[in-house]
Amino acid sequence: MARTISYREAVSEALAQEMQRDESVIVLGGDTAGSGRDDGTDGIEHGGFGVTPGLHHRFPGRVLDSPISESALIGAAIGAATAGQRPVAELTFLDSLGTCFDQIFNQAAKFRYLFGGDARTPMVIRTGYGAGRRAAAQHSPCLYPIFTHIPGLKVVVPSSPYEAKGLLVQSIRDDDPVIFCEHKALYDVSGEVPEESYAIPFGEANIVREGGDVTIVAFGRMVGVAEEAARELSASGVEAEVIDPRTTSPLDTATILASVENTGRLVVVDEASPRCNLATDVSALVAREAFGALRAPIEMVTPPHTPVPFSDALEDLYLPGPQQVVNAAKAAVDWTR
Repeated sequence: MARTISYREAVSEALAQEMQRDESVIVLGGDTAGSGRDDGTDGIEHGGFGVTPGLHHRFPGRVLDSPISESALIGAAIGAATAGQRPVAELTFLDSLGTCFDQIFNQAAKFRYLFGGDARTPMVIRTGYGAGRRAAAQHSPCLYPIFTHIPGLKVVVPSSPYEAKGLLVQSIRDDDPVIFCEHKALYDVSGEVPEESYAIPFGEANIVREGGDVTIVAFGRMVGVAEEAARELSASGVEAEVIDPRTTSPLDTATILASVENTGRLVVVDEASPRCNLATDVSALVAREAFGALRAPIEMVTPPHTPVPFSDALEDLYLPGPQQVVNAAKAAVDWTR
């Protein structure tokens, strides 16, 4: 029987296995070490979402607490990376990257290019994103499109425990800076994950479900939403192909285009705000490269262009759900019926 663990445990296991494999891997962040029990039962969340309990005992001197200064943390991680370490820096919320954006997009992302390829910055920034946990406007946005826009950064958006472990292993081994985006609502989601270490290559999308009537491209938590919608669509005679790109930079354009060439219809589901997000990017890609294959207008399922509301009822309305995806897919299919 396959082993089942949570998304949180999959991330923690990837960190531990890579630290065991490579002594240059270090972990930095607020309360990543803490002062608690080795088994994680001390009530301390360890690194914001309980990912790092026990690591500071297993790897003395390689799990470092940082002050509440995002600029200092990311600056230290960049310096460590250029000096030969492989730091994994944890910022609890993706929103916090706004206070250290200069270090990321003006320094880490550009070192390889500024120094003629002689400089490497093998660092990972792990960070939580996304709505659904009643964390209000300053701790809920989906901002990975901002970092996708920056040349020199690689951006990873895992959708399940299996994806989280394999993609984090690949991120740590990569020689470029990686923004590793963990949806906060996925931490307690469980799935089958191998005990052995494995790496999932960047830029290779996962076809989560095959179908010939409509292509649904979804990111992060929205992959599960798309899968639920696809099951409902199947019950009504519409077979959707669900694609999880896994990484937004690099983006596996070939898999997306091949699917649309087959189905002739596209729905893109993205939790990010609708202006300049991945839904618009993928839509533009398909309109440019596969326009002749389209049998219906492209549909996008996104939140409204507003900050994430704090009200439970409003936040539920704000987030894209399976029914919206079903409606969009049916609209695309019905266009040619």
